Amino acid sequence: MKNEIPYLPAGLPVPVAEPDGLSAPYWAGLRQDKLLVQRCAHCGCWQFGPEWICHRCHALDPAWVEVSAEGRIYSWERVWHPVHPALKERCPYLAVLVELPQAGNVRMVGNLLGDPMHDVRIGADVVGVYEHHPETSPPHSLLQWRLR
Repeated sequence: MKNEIPYLPAGLPVPVAEPDGLSAPYWAGLRQDKLLVQRCAHCGCWQFGPEWICHRCHALDPAWVEVSAEGRIYSWERVWHPVHPALKERCPYLAVLVELPQAGNVRMVGNLLGDPMHDVRIGADVVGVYEHHPETSPPHSLLQWRLR
């Protein structure tokens, strides 16, 4: 699902891969409306955030696998104090920890779109929304979440 209206304001740092390129496939996938998560080709272990080594069997260079941007809320927080000056006018907002059942239940943090004052329920189904920022240098994309 694409979000035509940016949720986050201008002025935030542009997310980029580390100098060693570890998370580059993740960020490139978002620009193509794809959610990529690491999975070890040797033991099948899913993991996120990115690592050069499998958390379970310690094999090197886990593969990147496309998964559906669908999950459930594992935890959440209503943020009242901005973590960056550009977010000052956006508070409160909702930060969620989303669990991906189809990817070994790995979890990732994101924003929950919609009214920041609505009730949030642990276990609620969410779907990913790709937010593209072609105007930045370099261009980037983010993954936000919306209740299903």
